Amino acid sequence: MPGGGALRSDVGTAPWSTPGASVEPALDELRAEIDAALDRFLTDQARNAPDECIPPLVEVVRDFLAGGKRLRPLFAVCGWAAGGGEPDDPAAVRIAASLELFHAFALIHDDVMDSSDTRRGQPAVHRVLARRASEGDAAHFGLSAAILLGDLCLVWSDELLHGSGIEPDRLHAARSVLNAMRTEIMAGQYLDLDPAAAGDEFEGAWRVVRQKTAAYTVTRPLQLGALLAGAQRDVVAGCADFGDPLGEAFQLRDDLLGVFGSEATTGKPGDDDLRAGKRTVLMRLTWQRADADQRAVIRNLHGSADLSSDQAQQLREIIRSTEADSEVESMISRRHERAVRALQALAPPARAAAMLTELAGRSAHRTR
Repeated sequence: MPGGGALRSDVGTAPWSTPGASVEPALDELRAEIDAALDRFLTDQARNAPDECIPPLVEVVRDFLAGGKRLRPLFAVCGWAAGGGEPDDPAAVRIAASLELFHAFALIHDDVMDSSDTRRGQPAVHRVLARRASEGDAAHFGLSAAILLGDLCLVWSDELLHGSGIEPDRLHAARSVLNAMRTEIMAGQYLDLDPAAAGDEFEGAWRVVRQKTAAYTVTRPLQLGALLAGAQRDVVAGCADFGDPLGEAFQLRDDLLGVFGSEATTGKPGDDDLRAGKRTVLMRLTWQRADADQRAVIRNLHGSADLSSDQAQQLREIIRSTEADSEVESMISRRHERAVRALQALAPPARAAAMLTELAGRSAHRTR
């Protein structure tokens, strides 16, 4: 295999793993199959590249994919299983792999928009590509090349999905969900960029959660897998009942980790969200509960490009003093409980139910 070699799997040591869980080996094996499908696809892209500039870019993608949790692909396979398919069906694995390439597209562009230096403890793709500039402005080259590479991942995602071996009528049936997922994440990214478009401060934060992350992380992958397996409408609706609250819990956990997470664990500098002035539910709650003096500090420091570590700690202390972090923890627990109840009502096949129960815990209570 050219370049970086096989994708590295970190499921066995993942900090959100449940020790001794009987379903965990099956999820580990499933992730390994997804990684193998990605490896095969990327190797083919390098081997059949229309130009010699492509294989080095394939290796950048391969390295970028190495650290992912594969939650969206795993949810897609669970949706397939809930719809009556076998989880280890090669077609289901290729569908799942296509979602990981779509996720790579979204993350590469997200890091460009956020001017992030790192992702998963490694330099962000635009930083990696900046080092390859042969002349001119290296930073501009890196940003431009990352946009193109993200677009390439989007195209490859579609190519892998349509080469999965699924019957055309099922692909057609799932097209509406795929289109909705793509549009929702673009809307969420735009709302994240433009707070005026998001509207009311607190409701605006929830709009970003729901459009950018919640449905895209759980509901849409589940529904896509279910429809491609030939599921009936009640199963597709049940996927939303389970996925919507769990996707919100996932993003709320992300908001907490973005402020209180350890860089050694999350792979992301702990002050980035505060420095970027992310308008999260956590920060909106903090603002609502803060007194006049605390609001003055938030107004002065939140979103400051040169925010120091001490100033970031000031903001954390205000968050804790308002107990906004505790409220967000309660929100996560309530949404996780709603998802579990919805899963019981959905009553998928036993194997799918076990995997979804484990993934729900990983999503809501992860540490990275």
